[in-house]
Amino acid sequence: MSSPLCIGDRVKVYLDSKFGMNEGWYNGEIIRIDPYSEHRSFHWVKLDEEARVLLGLEHISVFNPKNIMKIEKRLE
Repeated sequence: MSSPLCIGDRVKVYLDSKFGMNEGWYNGEIIRIDPYSEHRSFHWVKLDEEARVLLGLEHISVFNPKNIMKIEKRLE
């Protein structure tokens, strides 16, 4: 089981076919978490600049845990 997602975590979010040709994975950072139930939450993600330009969105709310994954930080 992966560690829980927290504010400040770098993540990839999956946008499905509702986004047409822009379907795919996009990078961003969790900026807010709104609990929905005991086991699920809305994760608000500030998209990276490249995704913002492509999608015309700055933030997106992700509810389905299958559509968000933590990016492991690389050691420099």
